[in-house]
Amino acid sequence: MKIKIPATSANLGPGFDCLGLAIALYNDVSIKSSTYYSVSIKGEGEQNVKLKKNNIFVSIFYDIYQELTGRKDPFRFEFENKIPFSRGLGSSSAVIVGAIASAYEMANVKVSREIILNKALIYETHPDNIAPAVYGGFTTSLVENGKVKTLKKELSSDIKVVMVIPDRAMSTAYSRTQLPKSYLMKNVIYNLSRASLLSAAFFSENWDFLRVASKDCMHEHKRMKQMKELFEVREVALRAGALMSTLSGSGSSFFNLVKKEDATMVANSLKNRFEMFRVEEFEFDNGGFEIIKS
Repeated sequence: MKIKIPATSANLGPGFDCLGLAIALYNDVSIKSSTYYSVSIKGEGEQNVKLKKNNIFVSIFYDIYQELTGRKDPFRFEFENKIPFSRGLGSSSAVIVGAIASAYEMANVKVSREIILNKALIYETHPDNIAPAVYGGFTTSLVENGKVKTLKKELSSDIKVVMVIPDRAMSTAYSRTQLPKSYLMKNVIYNLSRASLLSAAFFSENWDFLRVASKDCMHEHKRMKQMKELFEVREVALRAGALMSTLSGSGSSFFNLVKKEDATMVANSLKNRFEMFRVEEFEFDNGGFEIIKS
């Protein structure tokens, strides 16, 4: 079998740990029956010897596969990784979701996407990245009694992503240590109002609301201070016509949502100013992970 898992962008400004969407940038994993266990990696991480010896995808896959079958059969895992590591594009969620879905498929056990999502919550404790990796599109999610509740909206082909991917990572774990332990009520209300309006804007396709609704006062500023160029990335993107411009997850990538006809103009403005960063245009993914049987 082969599985394709999309990249994701989470938080989207004020939707800390609960809003996310899927991007048409994929990791592909092929799994084949074999007489012995082996791993090969192309693309992101191919030079990292540790990824072959201590592979999280393989570890989670066998957790689930043994749970379902009681066996640890040998397989050959072939990875083609296009999602950058530690750049706020959901690489870890792609690994988790992909491993769980693959284990069910190889065990020949039919399973709903809802079950896969809730299994993923064991390994990733908040649903902002795992939900769009499972369902695609724009998702708004919460966790209640250990279960994820998600609503999804398919994203229009009239909008695109212009992603700025810096040449260095930002640590999610370190970023979280920089956030305050408590917030003033006015700041909580600020984010609640914007996350609510942002969700409504996505579901109703009122793109003109995105710029104001995507503002955040709880986490972005403190995280962006680790890479101060990101403040200018936002300024350049919005000035060039982006509908919204937000830190992607905990960074270091920056997510810019644009009208399709403005994508090249926004991308070129960012490329001209930030030659040291990778700037890419992407479509949205509306299906989530896809299993291709061979």
